[in-house]
Amino acid sequence: MKVLGIWGSPRRGGNSEVLLDAFLQGAAQGGAVVEKVSLRELKISPCMEIYHCFKDGTCPIKDDMLPLYDKLLEADVVALASPIFFYSVSAQAKAMIDRTQALWSRRYVLKQDFPGGDRQGVLLCAGATKGRLVFVGARLVAKYFFDAINVRYAAEILVRGVDEKGAILSRTEELTAATALGQRLAQGEVLSAIKMDPLAV
Repeated sequence: MKVLGIWGSPRRGGNSEVLLDAFLQGAAQGGAVVEKVSLRELKISPCMEIYHCFKDGTCPIKDDMLPLYDKLLEADVVALASPIFFYSVSAQAKAMIDRTQALWSRRYVLKQDFPGGDRQGVLLCAGATKGRLVFVGARLVAKYFFDAINVRYAAEILVRGVDEKGAILSRTEELTAATALGQRLAQGEVLSAIKMDPLAV
């Protein structure tokens, strides 16, 4: 079992990283091979929309995104962690997601063989405000990101009202839930896909 954690925050040690670390700790306890990718440390250009990927499913931009393609395809569980910026994921996370257009092209345009939908995806988000709609944008982005890489949107942990660095440490219920979720997925539990109503958060 391979669990890939993608950390999309520009702030080291921030709330979304703490949440992801709790999840990955549980996955490791469950016996998974765990890898954490820090997008803040990578140079990933935005998609240039030149449609090269429609030809052969590859992206011609030579940057740190290239090794991520294989990691995304090899993982049994993909966890995306991000703070909420303007009701969506961070710019770092969004740039990475936009570049998975190459994988979307392989799947939907070129109809290439693709790792099966038995793989599972998890969204982990921390937002400063407590508004009912604060996670709407991030949930929709995650839904189509997971679809592009053929991963079932299986679980999410969304934490409102945490802004100051380390504020999430007092939210023991959510951190415990993240650890337990990682452990369950690592041990092979298959979750039903989330029925997406982004307004019902």
